[in-house]
Amino acid sequence: MSEGWTILEVVLRAVAVLAAFLVLPLLVGQTEHKVMAHMQGRLGPMYAGGFHGWAQLVADGVKFVQKEDITPARADRWVYRLAPFVALIPYLVALAVIPLSPTVVGADVPGSALLVLAATGVGIIGLLMGGWASASKYSLLGAMRAAAQLLSYELPMVLAVASVALAAGTLSLVGIAEAWTPWWLLWQAPGALVFFVAAVAELQRPPFDMPIADSELVFGVFTEYTGLRFAFFLLAEYAGIVVFSLLFAVAWLGGWSGPVEDWLGWLWTLLKGFVVAVVIIWLRVSWPRLREDQLQRLAWVWLVPIALLQLAITAVGVVMMR
Repeated sequence: MSEGWTILEVVLRAVAVLAAFLVLPLLVGQTEHKVMAHMQGRLGPMYAGGFHGWAQLVADGVKFVQKEDITPARADRWVYRLAPFVALIPYLVALAVIPLSPTVVGADVPGSALLVLAATGVGIIGLLMGGWASASKYSLLGAMRAAAQLLSYELPMVLAVASVALAAGTLSLVGIAEAWTPWWLLWQAPGALVFFVAAVAELQRPPFDMPIADSELVFGVFTEYTGLRFAFFLLAEYAGIVVFSLLFAVAWLGGWSGPVEDWLGWLWTLLKGFVVAVVIIWLRVSWPRLREDQLQRLAWVWLVPIALLQLAITAVGVVMMR
């Protein structure tokens, strides 16, 4: 009987993670529609469905379903069709180990912080597959830019997470959040800034959207994709926002720390992550695209040294406190 209950619990956790994976990115997408509409005075997203354009996301979904699924004649068909799923699934794996509270987590594994970073790093393979298999020079150039960008910003992101893991004395995200204190808002602030910038670059969101750069590469990796396959790439982007926002909330904002955290801890984590997601959306509306050389200079001249300095400060602080 105990084995049966264990299997049931695993199934329920898997279903809960899948439901969160399908719902939270859509909420981020809907928020982006509304935030951008208000900031830029765009009236279109305010009409669908009547009150405040509540059905805009539904309308977008219907649009994607109705579009023809086209595969270029010279494309590597299997690789081309598989690429969107390779880009999307790693975020599902990452979301499964990010805790909303000590008890609300898909799988509490000892090295969950490392697992999240490893899983999110796999997404670049999907972009490379899509760019190479599309048989388009614009797609291939976009994929090469994406690979260079993600590899450059992976290092400062890992160093920033290593700093909070060292401060907490564990690679478990639950342990990191439980070790968090308000003092970290100052002590770990440089690492938090590095992680946030690197996360936006990993997501290829403006001002780091050089792999898309519509004025140069048509639409980069996604140039040849239509219909649901393009929608899956778009879902992967929003899922990435959810994953990195929740990871930031857990590691640097205390996760479920807040009033009545025993009962509402999961809600505090979601609210903190939502605030981070809104800031990412705000950057898209407010900042112009960087040049490719500026992108690389920011990573290697600024973010990596700051992350290394943060790691050194953390190491000294941990030794002194012990």
